[in-house]
Amino acid sequence: MSASLLILIPLLPLLGFLINGLGFRTIPKGAVGIIGSLAVIGSFALSLNAFNAFVAAGSTPFVLPLFNWITVGNLNIPFSFQIDQLSLLMLMIITGVGSLIHIYSIGYMKHDEGFGKFFAYLNLFLFFMLLLVLGSNYVIMFIGWEGVGLCSYLLIGFWNKNTNYNNAARKAFIMNRVGDLGFLLGIFTIIATFGSVEYLEVFSKATGFSIGDPVIIAITLFLFIGAMGKSAQIPLYTWLPDAMAGPTPVSALIHAATMVTAGIYMVIRSNVLYSLAPSTLELVGIIGGATALFAASIGLLQNDIKKVLAYSTVSQLGYMFMGLGAMAYSASMFHVITHAFFKALLFLGAGSVIHAMSDEQDIRSMGGLRKKLPITFLTFLIATIAISGIPPFAGFFSKDEILAHVFEHNKLLWVVGVLGSLMTSFYMFRLLFLTFFGKFRGTHDQEHHLHESPASMTIPLVILAVLSALGGFIGVPEALHGTHHLAEFMEPLYAGSHQVNPAAFEPTTLSHSEEYILMAVSVGVALLSLIVAYVMYIQKESVPAPDSEEKSAVQNLIYNKYYVDELYNAVFVKPIKSLSNVLYSFGEFFIDLFVNGTARLVAFLGGLLRKTQTGSTGDYVFAMVLGIVVILFWKLLL
Repeated sequence: MSASLLILIPLLPLLGFLINGLGFRTIPKGAVGIIGSLAVIGSFALSLNAFNAFVAAGSTPFVLPLFNWITVGNLNIPFSFQIDQLSLLMLMIITGVGSLIHIYSIGYMKHDEGFGKFFAYLNLFLFFMLLLVLGSNYVIMFIGWEGVGLCSYLLIGFWNKNTNYNNAARKAFIMNRVGDLGFLLGIFTIIATFGSVEYLEVFSKATGFSIGDPVIIAITLFLFIGAMGKSAQIPLYTWLPDAMAGPTPVSALIHAATMVTAGIYMVIRSNVLYSLAPSTLELVGIIGGATALFAASIGLLQNDIKKVLAYSTVSQLGYMFMGLGAMAYSASMFHVITHAFFKALLFLGAGSVIHAMSDEQDIRSMGGLRKKLPITFLTFLIATIAISGIPPFAGFFSKDEILAHVFEHNKLLWVVGVLGSLMTSFYMFRLLFLTFFGKFRGTHDQEHHLHESPASMTIPLVILAVLSALGGFIGVPEALHGTHHLAEFMEPLYAGSHQVNPAAFEPTTLSHSEEYILMAVSVGVALLSLIVAYVMYIQKESVPAPDSEEKSAVQNLIYNKYYVDELYNAVFVKPIKSLSNVLYSFGEFFIDLFVNGTARLVAFLGGLLRKTQTGSTGDYVFAMVLGIVVILFWKLLL
C-alpha cells in the first residue's frame, strides 16, 4: 500500500474536524453528518486495504518515516508510523466501530443545537486515537494519548450548560493527568536507559537485559500507571462511570473500542518489556482481578442504564489486564475486539432506549419495551448474551481464553474471574429484564411517545449484533477443534518476548479435558445468574426500591459505590482545596501589598512633585538657572 494512502487514514478524520469545526455554523446539518461520517468510513476502507496489502505482502512489519522531528544531542525522534499486526487490528477496530457510531449519531443528535460541533469533536477524537496506535515511538503515542484525553474532556462536557456534566469532564481530565504523569516518567526512563523511544530499537536493546532488572521494572510500572488512568483501573477508575454525562454515542466511543483500550494497547505493544518484569505483571494481574470483581459488584445494584454499562466496562477492562498479567497478550487483544462489538452495541442500544423514553435513564421507570422497540430489544439481547460469556457468542471465546490462562497462572485470580463472570451475567440480565420485560412503569406521556429508533440508529445496531454473535470465531480454541486465527496472526509480535522469557508465555498447556471443565464452569455460572435474574425480575416481577426507601447496610454500601468518591473527596479533594485557598489568600495578601503599595508610593511621590508646579514664571526661571549652576559645578568637580 502506498505511503500517501496510509497517511490518509488519520488525516481524513482530521480533515473532517477542520471542515465541520470551522464551518459548523454555516454547513447544513445533513452535510455535517455526511462529512463527519464519510471521513471515518474512508479511514475504515483504507484500513481494510492496508490490512489486505499487509497480509498479501507476507505480514512483514515496516516503519513509514514521514519527517525528522526532534533531535537533541544523540537523541533522534522521527515522526513516523509503524505498520504491523497490532496497529492494523487497532486501526480496523477504531475506524470500523467509529464509523457505526458516527452513523448512529446522525439520528441520535439530529435535534441538538451543537450538532456540527459534536461531529467535529468526534472526528478529532478519532484522529488522535489513530495517531496513538500508528506511531512508531512512545512520543507519538503520548501525543495521541493526550489528544484523546483532551477530546474526552470536550465530549463528556459537551452539554456544558449543566454544571454536573462539566464537573464530570474535569474529573476525567484531571484523573487521567495523574496517570499520564506516570506515563511521562516511563518515557523519560526509557530515553535514559535506551537512548531512544523508537519501539523497534527499544525492544531490540531490551532483549539484552535480564529478567527482573530493576530499571525494566521501573519502566513497566511507570507505563502501567498511565494505563491505569486511561483504562480505568483501581484506584484511577472513578472518572469512567461519571463520563456517562456525555451523549450516549460518546459513551460508546470512549467505552468500547477507543480511549479505554489505549492502556491495553500500550502494554501489548510493550510486551517485551513486560515479559522481562514478572513482578510488574503480577501487579497488573492483581489490580485487573480486583477491578473486575469490584466494578462488577457495584453494577449489581445500579439503576441508571448507562451507569450499569459503565461499571461493566471497568470490570471487562479488569479481565483484559488479568490476561496481560498472565502474559496472555493475544487473549487480551481478543477480548478488546469482542468487547468493542458487544459494548458498543450495548451503549448504542441503551441510547435507543433513552431516545424512545424521552431521555429517561432509570430502569425502574422502564419495562415492557421489547414490543415497542423490537430491533433494539433483539440486538440488546444478543449483546447481553455475548458479554455474559454464553456460547457461541463472541464474549464466550475471548473471556474463556483469558480465564484459562489465568487458571494456569494463578488459581486464586481465576476464582476472582469466575465470580466476576457470575456477577456480570446477573447484572446484565437484570438490566435486560427490567428494561424490556414486564409492565411499563414510566409515565403515560412517555408510553405515548415510545417508538423504535430511525434506520440511522438501528442499522449500526444490527451490524454490531452480527459481529457480537459471530466475532468470537476468529479465535476458536483447539479444544473445540477450531483455529485461533487471531493468535496466529499476532504471533510475530512476540518474538522478543519469546526470546527473553520463553518459559512463561502463550499458549496454555492445559489438556483438552481441563479446558472443557473450565468452559463448563464459566458457562455454568453465567447460566445460573441468568436463571436467578429470571426468577427475580420475570417470575417474581421484582423492581428495585426507590432511592427514598431504606436499604440494608450492605445494599447501601454497594449502591453508593463503596463511597470511594466520598473517600477521595475527603482524602484528596478537600485538603487540596483548603491548601489552595490558604495559598491563594497568602499570595493575594502579598501581591496586593506589593501592587497597592507601589501604587500608593507613586501617588505619594506624584503629590510631592505636583507641589513644585506653582504656575509662576519666576519660579521656573529660578529653577532653570539653579539647574544650570548645578550642572556647571558638577562638571568643574569632575
